[in-house]
Amino acid sequence: MNDVIAYLANIKPEMRGYFEILSSDFPIWLLDYINTPEMLRLKNISNACGTDYVKLYNHWEFYDVLEHSIGCALIVWNFTKDKKQTLSALFHDISTPVFKHCIDFLDGDYEKQESTEDLTVSMIINSNEIMELLKRDGIKLEEVCDYHIYPIADNDSPRLSSDRLEYTFMNGYKMNYGIYFSLADIKRFYEDLEVQVNEEGTSELGFKTLEIAEKFVSDASVLWPNWCDNRYKLVAQFYADIVKRLGKLGELTRGDLYKYSEKEVIWLMRNSSDKELSKIFKIFQESTEFYESDVKPTDDKYCVSFNCKKRYLNPLVNINGEYKRIYNVSEIVKERINKFLSFETPKYAYFDFNFKDEKKTRKRKLY
Repeated sequence: MNDVIAYLANIKPEMRGYFEILSSDFPIWLLDYINTPEMLRLKNISNACGTDYVKLYNHWEFYDVLEHSIGCALIVWNFTKDKKQTLSALFHDISTPVFKHCIDFLDGDYEKQESTEDLTVSMIINSNEIMELLKRDGIKLEEVCDYHIYPIADNDSPRLSSDRLEYTFMNGYKMNYGIYFSLADIKRFYEDLEVQVNEEGTSELGFKTLEIAEKFVSDASVLWPNWCDNRYKLVAQFYADIVKRLGKLGELTRGDLYKYSEKEVIWLMRNSSDKELSKIFKIFQESTEFYESDVKPTDDKYCVSFNCKKRYLNPLVNINGEYKRIYNVSEIVKERINKFLSFETPKYAYFDFNFKDEKKTRKRKLY
């Protein structure tokens, strides 16, 4: 308990203020679950998928997965006051490895970016602390290990859920993607939300007023291309390839992705026994430019070409007592969404250097 109180007390006042916006009454019972090794591990993992460590990006602040998880849990608690749903939101990223979705890229999961969620059950069930807490509170594993079953916590894209809402808020607040959300902006958006019923009769977060909903979606739309553009694809795949090479060298195992912090894995990459790998990784970190083309570049370039998951929002809004998709009632939002859905990147993205996975396998493997 003391460790968690220290963690919450030592975060910046702005983050404490943000958590207070999400839930004015912080659920004290949640602190015991946060204060477990499996959850505290997440404060050393960036929610920005490793982009904090390269000069191609210039984020304002570090946004970690623990902050994201607590934020999601507080949103669910605020709207449901249900422990099981709240815990499902807290645990939804418990199986996140270092560099987050970059490891989905390693697994070839470009479109859904959910491959690492497969370990959620085992991460919880192998935690003596979490299982004891669940037993204490009379909660079954199957009631908290899959946040997809609770529509306020998660639902099908592009509907609004705690997960999409939280990372939209924090990407606007802590990242540098062309839009800035102040805490006052977040408070205004958040206080306009309520639980509504969608076209399928399912509960879903939605806005009370059209004007605020339009402002939120219009501002959020500036963020969307950054999560599927060629810069992101190039950086994420490069991390995946470096991790794969370290695995073949026997310097990093799959388990290590859940044992080490990102900074420790960065150290391994910069100090590998494979001098070529370390040299190229340092060049990658220092690179401030990348290139795009519809023509495949020459073989001396590090190049990627694939489709990537498109993340966007089309929330409900209350129109004279009826809950409607904002796309269907706002020309402003319709234009923003259509513009994003038609967004395409040049076919190839590349760096002006190359890195190939050609090393022989030693004793320890990543898989």
